Amino acid sequence: MKKIINNPADVVTDALRGLAAAHPALLRVTRDPAVVAWAGSPVAGKVAVISGGGSGHEPLHTGFVGPGMLDAACPGAVFTSPTPDQVQAAAAQVDGGAGVLLLVKNYTGDVLNFETAAEFLDNTRTVLIDDDVAVQDSSFTAGRRGVGATVLVEKIAGAAAAAGADLDTCARLAEAVVAGARSMGLALTAPTVPHVGSPSFVLPEDEVEVGIGIHGEPGRRREPLTDASALVAALLEPILDDLPFVAGDEVLLFTNSMGGTPLLELYLAHGIAEELLAARGITVIRRLVGPYVTSLDMQGISLTLLRLDPALTDLWDAPVHTAALRWGM
Repeated sequence: MKKIINNPADVVTDALRGLAAAHPALLRVTRDPAVVAWAGSPVAGKVAVISGGGSGHEPLHTGFVGPGMLDAACPGAVFTSPTPDQVQAAAAQVDGGAGVLLLVKNYTGDVLNFETAAEFLDNTRTVLIDDDVAVQDSSFTAGRRGVGATVLVEKIAGAAAAAGADLDTCARLAEAVVAGARSMGLALTAPTVPHVGSPSFVLPEDEVEVGIGIHGEPGRRREPLTDASALVAALLEPILDDLPFVAGDEVLLFTNSMGGTPLLELYLAHGIAEELLAARGITVIRRLVGPYVTSLDMQGISLTLLRLDPALTDLWDAPVHTAALRWGM
């Protein structure tokens, strides 16, 4: 294992220290329990939007804290759910009196710990994110996993909250994004968790794992490594069939690096996906390309499609200022 770390047990704590140093005007970082909050929170009368999950997926979630997106994020240990006390501490820091929206990826630990925290909080709504079409069940989840759509939910719900929407409206919009988004990913290599020191699974040099999760979970199947056009089609076809997406739809296409895929390959894949969608009569009107939901050092990509309407498009376009995503400010 070659990584730029000190003690593997201190990776998350050390990274949070660096995050605080890099963004002192934007973020307020506490480490006992670990919470990353927007420095401008709480805002009186504004719905507080909170998410979180295991570390190792950066910039998700801590990189999306700031105006127009999350009010706070709760980072767990690597690939490990945050604890209920982290969620409670985050709510105590950012609740402006209009309620708290909890955005939770559908992994068993995340769901249980956010539910436990919600029992001790007033005026909360929880939205589960379950956009992964690769599996219906796994050892990590009860039902579909929450993956790439998480970024889109956080952005759109965060924009609604920033615009003054009430808690029910923010939750309804988050649920609309979940309902209209589908994702799938593939891996060329497995991630290496620092405290484990070896890859999560063994993948021969001439094979790819199709349908992987963001914690190094194995996928639907293994296939021989082939060209980019075939790989992108293998991801896009199940996504299109699942909702289904149809000719005339206007969509947001999110092409995501799993952490180890260079932008050269990512843009190549994105271009192929746009061509395939155009051939189906589906119009891409918004795009996001980059390493936004990663799995440590995994080489691979995921694709996410969100069916848009004017309201969701306006909220996507609304100003945002976070460490990892910013426009309009």
